[in-house]
Amino acid sequence: MPRPRILFFGYSEVGYQCLSLLLERGDNVAALISHEDNPHEKIWFKTPAVAARERGIPVFTPESVNTPEWRERIAALQPDLILSVYYRHMIGAKILALPRLGAWNMHGSLLPRYRGRAPINWAILYGEPRLGMTLHRMVKSADAGAVVDQEGVDIGQRDTAEQAFRKVMPCARAVLARQIEALVAGTVRETPQDESQATYFGGRKPEDGRINWTQTSRQIFNLIRAVTDPYPGAFTDVGPARLMVWWAEPDSPASRSRRGAPGEVLSLKPLMVATGDGALELTKTEWRGAPAPVLRVGQRLA
Repeated sequence: MPRPRILFFGYSEVGYQCLSLLLERGDNVAALISHEDNPHEKIWFKTPAVAARERGIPVFTPESVNTPEWRERIAALQPDLILSVYYRHMIGAKILALPRLGAWNMHGSLLPRYRGRAPINWAILYGEPRLGMTLHRMVKSADAGAVVDQEGVDIGQRDTAEQAFRKVMPCARAVLARQIEALVAGTVRETPQDESQATYFGGRKPEDGRINWTQTSRQIFNLIRAVTDPYPGAFTDVGPARLMVWWAEPDSPASRSRRGAPGEVLSLKPLMVATGDGALELTKTEWRGAPAPVLRVGQRLA
Protein backbone atom coordinates (compact mmCIF):
# COMPACT_ATOMS: atom_id res chain seq x y z
CA MET A 1 0.00 0.00 0.00
CA PRO A 2 1.53 3.38 -0.96
CA ARG A 3 2.58 5.73 1.80
CA PRO A 4 0.19 8.66 2.36
CA ARG A 5 0.93 11.72 0.26
CA ILE A 6 2.30 14.56 2.42
CA LEU A 7 2.06 18.15 1.25
CA PHE A 8 4.72 20.11 3.15
CA PHE A 9 4.37 23.83 3.78
CA GLY A 10 7.55 25.24 5.24
CA TYR A 11 10.38 27.71 5.53
CA SER A 12 13.36 28.50 7.78
CA GLU A 13 15.82 25.97 9.16
CA VAL A 14 13.13 24.29 11.24
CA GLY A 15 11.33 23.55 7.99
CA TYR A 16 14.59 22.25 6.52
CA GLN A 17 15.19 19.90 9.46
CA CYS A 18 11.66 18.51 9.51
CA LEU A 19 11.46 18.02 5.74
CA SER A 20 14.87 16.33 5.82
CA LEU A 21 13.55 13.90 8.44
CA LEU A 22 10.62 12.92 6.20
CA LEU A 23 12.89 12.43 3.20
CA GLU A 24 15.38 10.38 5.21
CA ARG A 25 12.52 8.14 6.31
CA GLY A 26 11.31 7.68 2.76
CA ASP A 27 7.96 9.35 3.34
CA ASN A 28 5.92 10.25 0.26
CA VAL A 29 6.32 14.04 0.05
CA ALA A 30 4.20 15.22 -2.87
CA ALA A 31 5.48 18.80 -2.97
CA LEU A 32 6.89 21.68 -0.95
CA ILE A 33 5.09 25.01 -0.73
CA SER A 34 7.47 27.65 0.55
CA HIS A 35 8.55 31.31 0.16
CA GLU A 36 10.99 33.14 -2.05
CA ASP A 37 13.88 34.50 0.01
CA ASN A 38 13.33 38.18 0.81
CA PRO A 39 16.25 40.24 -0.56
CA HIS A 40 15.81 42.68 2.36
CA GLU A 41 16.09 39.91 4.96
CA LYS A 42 19.34 38.43 6.21
CA ILE A 43 19.02 34.73 5.29
CA TRP A 44 21.16 33.10 7.96
CA PHE A 45 19.38 29.73 7.94
CA LYS A 46 18.92 26.77 5.65
CA THR A 47 15.57 26.53 3.91
CA PRO A 48 13.54 23.42 3.01
CA ALA A 49 13.77 24.21 -0.70
CA VAL A 50 17.39 23.00 -0.56
CA ALA A 51 16.37 19.58 0.76
CA ALA A 52 13.41 19.31 -1.63
CA ARG A 53 15.37 20.10 -4.78
CA GLU A 54 18.11 17.63 -3.85
CA ARG A 55 15.42 14.90 -3.94
CA GLY A 56 13.52 16.17 -6.96
CA ILE A 57 10.50 17.26 -4.89
CA PRO A 58 8.48 19.99 -6.67
CA VAL A 59 8.83 23.40 -5.00
CA PHE A 60 6.18 26.12 -5.28
CA THR A 61 6.37 29.66 -3.87
CA PRO A 62 2.98 31.34 -4.41
CA GLU A 63 2.31 34.74 -2.86
CA SER A 64 -0.93 33.26 -1.52
CA VAL A 65 -2.30 29.74 -1.55
CA ASN A 66 -5.79 30.97 -0.74
CA THR A 67 -6.81 31.84 -4.30
CA PRO A 68 -9.18 29.70 -6.39
CA GLU A 69 -6.30 28.81 -8.70
CA TRP A 70 -4.01 27.59 -5.92
CA ARG A 71 -6.78 25.77 -4.10
CA GLU A 72 -7.38 23.81 -7.31
CA ARG A 73 -3.67 23.12 -7.77
CA ILE A 74 -3.35 21.90 -4.19
CA ALA A 75 -6.44 19.71 -4.52
CA ALA A 76 -4.90 18.21 -7.67
CA LEU A 77 -1.87 17.15 -5.64
CA GLN A 78 -4.27 14.91 -3.66
CA PRO A 79 -2.63 15.34 -0.27
CA ASP A 80 -3.52 12.81 2.40
CA LEU A 81 -1.83 14.91 5.07
CA ILE A 82 -0.66 18.53 5.32
CA LEU A 83 2.30 19.40 7.50
CA SER A 84 3.28 23.04 8.04
CA VAL A 85 6.61 23.97 9.63
CA TYR A 86 7.43 27.68 9.90
CA TYR A 87 5.32 28.55 6.86
CA ARG A 88 4.71 32.29 7.22
CA HIS A 89 1.20 32.68 5.78
CA MET A 90 -2.18 31.57 7.04
CA ILE A 91 -3.59 28.58 5.17
CA GLY A 92 -7.30 28.89 4.51
CA ALA A 93 -9.95 26.54 5.90
CA LYS A 94 -10.82 25.13 2.45
CA ILE A 95 -7.24 23.86 2.05
CA LEU A 96 -7.06 22.58 5.63
CA ALA A 97 -10.18 20.49 4.94
CA LEU A 98 -8.63 18.69 1.94
CA PRO A 99 -6.42 15.98 3.50
CA ARG A 100 -8.15 12.95 4.98
CA LEU A 101 -5.46 12.67 7.69
CA GLY A 102 -5.69 16.30 8.73
CA ALA A 103 -3.48 19.37 8.65
CA TRP A 104 -0.82 19.88 11.31
CA ASN A 105 1.55 22.68 12.26
CA MET A 106 4.86 22.85 14.13
CA HIS A 107 4.89 26.07 16.15
CA GLY A 108 7.92 27.61 17.86
CA SER A 109 6.55 27.97 21.37
CA LEU A 110 5.10 25.92 24.19
CA LEU A 111 1.46 26.50 23.31
CA PRO A 112 -0.94 27.90 24.34
CA ARG A 113 1.57 30.68 25.16
CA TYR A 114 3.11 32.79 22.39
CA ARG A 115 0.72 32.06 19.58
CA GLY A 116 1.34 34.07 16.41
CA ARG A 117 4.45 35.40 14.71
CA ALA A 118 8.08 35.48 15.89
CA PRO A 119 7.38 33.49 19.08
CA ILE A 120 11.03 32.99 20.01
CA ASN A 121 11.86 36.70 19.68
CA TRP A 122 8.84 37.62 21.79
CA ALA A 123 9.69 35.01 24.42
CA ILE A 124 13.25 36.32 24.71
CA LEU A 125 11.93 39.88 24.97
CA TYR A 126 9.80 38.80 27.93
CA GLY A 127 12.67 36.91 29.55
CA GLU A 128 11.20 33.42 29.36
CA PRO A 129 13.50 30.76 30.86
CA ARG A 130 12.13 27.90 28.79
CA LEU A 131 11.05 27.69 25.14
CA GLY A 132 10.00 24.85 22.88
CA MET A 133 8.16 23.45 19.88
CA THR A 134 4.56 22.29 19.67
CA LEU A 135 2.86 20.05 17.08
CA HIS A 136 -0.84 20.90 16.85
CA ARG A 137 -3.85 20.58 14.57
CA MET A 138 -4.35 23.52 12.23
CA VAL A 139 -7.67 25.33 12.60
CA LYS A 140 -9.05 28.65 11.39
CA SER A 141 -7.49 30.63 14.27
CA ALA A 142 -3.70 30.90 14.38
CA ASP A 143 -2.01 28.26 16.55
CA ALA A 144 -5.25 27.47 18.41
CA GLY A 145 -5.75 23.82 17.46
CA ALA A 146 -5.45 20.82 19.75
CA VAL A 147 -1.92 19.85 20.79
CA VAL A 148 -0.41 16.53 19.77
CA ASP A 149 3.05 16.83 21.34
CA GLN A 150 5.58 19.39 22.51
CA GLU A 151 9.11 19.54 23.83
CA GLY A 152 10.98 22.33 25.59
CA VAL A 153 14.50 23.39 26.48
CA ASP A 154 15.97 25.77 29.05
CA ILE A 155 17.17 29.14 27.77
CA GLY A 156 19.90 31.21 29.41
CA GLN A 157 19.15 34.75 30.51
CA ARG A 158 21.94 36.02 28.23
CA ASP A 159 21.01 33.95 25.17
CA THR A 160 20.21 35.91 22.02
CA ALA A 161 17.18 35.03 19.93
CA GLU A 162 19.42 33.20 17.45
CA GLN A 163 21.09 31.21 20.21
CA ALA A 164 17.67 30.33 21.62
CA PHE A 165 16.49 29.33 18.14
CA ARG A 166 19.48 26.98 17.80
CA LYS A 167 18.66 25.39 21.15
CA VAL A 168 14.96 25.04 20.39
CA MET A 169 15.28 23.80 16.79
CA PRO A 170 16.11 20.15 17.65
CA CYS A 171 12.86 19.99 19.62
CA ALA A 172 10.87 20.22 16.36
CA ARG A 173 12.64 17.27 14.77
CA ALA A 174 12.32 15.25 18.00
CA VAL A 175 8.57 15.88 18.21
CA LEU A 176 8.02 15.05 14.55
CA ALA A 177 10.10 11.87 14.85
CA ARG A 178 7.92 10.75 17.76
CA GLN A 179 4.62 11.50 16.02
CA ILE A 180 5.07 10.95 12.29
CA GLU A 181 3.94 7.33 12.31
CA ALA A 182 0.78 8.27 14.20
CA LEU A 183 0.19 11.15 11.79
CA VAL A 184 0.37 9.00 8.68
CA ALA A 185 -1.69 6.28 10.38
CA GLY A 186 -4.36 8.71 11.53
CA THR A 187 -4.00 7.66 15.16
CA VAL A 188 -2.61 10.79 16.86
CA ARG A 189 -3.94 11.76 20.27
CA GLU A 190 -4.91 15.39 20.75
CA THR A 191 -5.39 17.59 23.80
CA PRO A 192 -7.36 20.84 23.50
CA GLN A 193 -5.47 23.97 24.47
CA ASP A 194 -6.33 25.82 27.67
CA GLU A 195 -7.66 29.09 26.29
CA SER A 196 -7.27 30.79 29.68
CA GLN A 197 -3.49 30.42 29.32
CA ALA A 198 -3.27 31.57 25.69
CA THR A 199 -1.26 34.61 24.64
CA TYR A 200 -0.93 35.98 21.11
CA PHE A 201 1.71 38.21 19.49
CA GLY A 202 1.91 39.70 16.01
CA GLY A 203 4.83 40.01 13.63
CA ARG A 204 7.74 42.27 14.52
CA LYS A 205 8.98 45.20 12.41
CA PRO A 206 12.38 46.95 12.58
CA GLU A 207 10.69 49.93 14.29
CA ASP A 208 9.82 47.63 17.20
CA GLY A 209 13.51 47.68 18.11
CA ARG A 210 13.29 51.28 19.39
CA ILE A 211 14.59 51.47 22.97
CA ASN A 212 12.35 52.98 25.64
CA TRP A 213 14.85 54.19 28.24
CA THR A 214 12.15 54.44 30.93
CA GLN A 215 12.03 50.64 31.06
CA THR A 216 14.23 48.71 33.46
CA SER A 217 17.77 47.71 32.53
CA ARG A 218 16.68 44.06 32.31
CA GLN A 219 13.74 44.88 30.03
CA ILE A 220 15.97 46.87 27.67
CA PHE A 221 18.63 44.16 27.74
CA ASN A 222 15.98 41.56 26.85
CA LEU A 223 14.92 43.69 23.88
CA ILE A 224 18.54 43.97 22.73
CA ARG A 225 19.15 40.21 22.89
CA ALA A 226 15.76 39.51 21.27
CA VAL A 227 16.55 41.55 18.15
CA THR A 228 20.34 41.63 17.89
CA ASP A 229 22.11 40.29 14.78
CA PRO A 230 20.93 38.55 12.60
CA TYR A 231 17.69 40.44 13.36
CA PRO A 232 17.29 44.19 12.66
CA GLY A 233 18.57 45.31 16.07
CA ALA A 234 17.66 47.65 18.95
CA PHE A 235 18.28 51.36 18.51
CA THR A 236 17.97 54.87 19.85
CA ASP A 237 18.05 58.12 17.86
CA VAL A 238 20.35 61.09 18.41
CA GLY A 239 19.18 63.83 16.07
CA PRO A 240 19.33 62.48 12.50
CA ALA A 241 21.73 59.69 13.51
CA ARG A 242 20.63 56.28 14.74
CA LEU A 243 22.65 54.41 17.35
CA MET A 244 22.26 50.66 16.87
CA VAL A 245 22.82 48.75 20.09
CA TRP A 246 23.94 45.21 19.29
CA TRP A 247 24.92 44.29 22.85
CA ALA A 248 24.91 45.68 26.36
CA GLU A 249 25.68 44.70 29.94
CA PRO A 250 22.87 45.20 32.46
CA ASP A 251 24.91 44.12 35.48
CA SER A 252 28.39 45.46 34.85
CA PRO A 253 30.21 46.79 37.95
CA ALA A 254 30.22 50.29 36.45
CA SER A 255 26.43 50.33 36.03
CA ARG A 256 25.26 49.04 39.40
CA SER A 257 25.37 52.29 41.34
CA ARG A 258 24.71 54.75 38.52
CA ARG A 259 21.54 56.78 38.39
CA GLY A 260 20.17 59.48 36.11
CA ALA A 261 17.16 60.50 34.08
CA PRO A 262 16.13 57.71 31.67
CA GLY A 263 18.17 58.03 28.47
CA GLU A 264 20.81 60.26 30.05
CA VAL A 265 24.41 59.60 29.04
CA LEU A 266 26.22 58.94 32.32
CA SER A 267 29.69 58.24 30.93
CA LEU A 268 31.42 57.88 27.56
CA LYS A 269 34.13 55.28 28.30
CA PRO A 270 32.41 52.98 28.92
CA LEU A 271 29.25 54.28 27.23
CA MET A 272 26.73 54.21 30.06
CA VAL A 273 23.08 55.26 29.68
CA ALA A 274 20.54 55.64 32.48
CA THR A 275 17.43 53.45 32.46
CA GLY A 276 14.24 53.39 34.47
CA ASP A 277 15.92 51.62 37.38
CA GLY A 278 19.66 52.12 36.94
CA ALA A 279 22.00 52.11 33.98
CA LEU A 280 23.04 50.00 31.01
CA GLU A 281 26.56 49.72 29.60
CA LEU A 282 26.39 49.72 25.79
CA THR A 283 29.25 47.47 24.69
CA LYS A 284 28.65 46.96 20.96
CA THR A 285 27.17 49.84 18.97
CA GLU A 286 27.03 51.21 15.43
CA TRP A 287 26.00 54.60 14.05
CA ARG A 288 23.73 54.70 11.02
CA GLY A 289 21.89 57.24 8.89
CA ALA A 290 24.15 60.23 9.58
CA PRO A 291 27.68 60.99 10.79
CA ALA A 292 28.23 59.94 14.39
CA PRO A 293 27.50 62.89 16.68
CA VAL A 294 29.77 63.86 19.55
CA LEU A 295 28.06 62.55 22.66
CA ARG A 296 28.51 64.32 25.98
CA VAL A 297 27.83 63.37 29.57
CA GLY A 298 24.39 64.59 30.63
CA GLN A 299 22.93 64.42 27.12
CA ARG A 300 19.54 62.70 26.77
CA LEU A 301 19.05 60.07 24.10
CA ALA A 302 15.70 59.95 22.31
